[in-house]
Amino acid sequence: MEYAYIRVSSTTQNIGRQFEELKKLGIDEKNMFIDKESGKDFNRKYYKKLIKKIKENDVIYIKSIDRLGRNYDEIGNQWKLITKIKKADIVVIDMPLLDTRNRPDNLIGKFISDIILQLLSFIAENERNNIKERQAEGIKLAHERGIKFGRPPFKITEEFANDVIKFNKKELDLRSILAKHKISKTSFYKYKSLALL
Repeated sequence: MEYAYIRVSSTTQNIGRQFEELKKLGIDEKNMFIDKESGKDFNRKYYKKLIKKIKENDVIYIKSIDRLGRNYDEIGNQWKLITKIKKADIVVIDMPLLDTRNRPDNLIGKFISDIILQLLSFIAENERNNIKERQAEGIKLAHERGIKFGRPPFKITEEFANDVIKFNKKELDLRSILAKHKISKTSFYKYKSLALL
């Protein structure tokens, strides 16, 4: 049986490029497992389902090694799980040397395949670390420039204070206040007492 594994780091990212390339190989859509999660570990819903499903001589296609994951040690462990324990094959489309269907019988061939896997796994994890560093630097620079993240603090207006009084007198219900002032229930109770000071 042939399967495909597709991964993007977040729900906002597009799987289109990976999906189309794997579809060209003739893989049935019902055999495509798609995760929209970080590659930092392998605790991913559809990856785990794929691993449970595969059997000996099945083939898993992935676009590139970083789509499998970005953790150096874990990529090696998962590669062994799939190829040695489950005895299935992996085909990395962007790296033809990482195609376990072409198992080299000689020691040098196996050695080269292992080196390539380790090198690509290292690159994948290193890129993940670089992304995290760039994000941290960007956030730090934004803070230094006075840019604030998240929702702006709620301002207690005279109108809000009047609505609190009406709420206390049971003249106005909570749902109406939340919708009118665009705040959560938690925020309402947080600012309710402050509004009457």
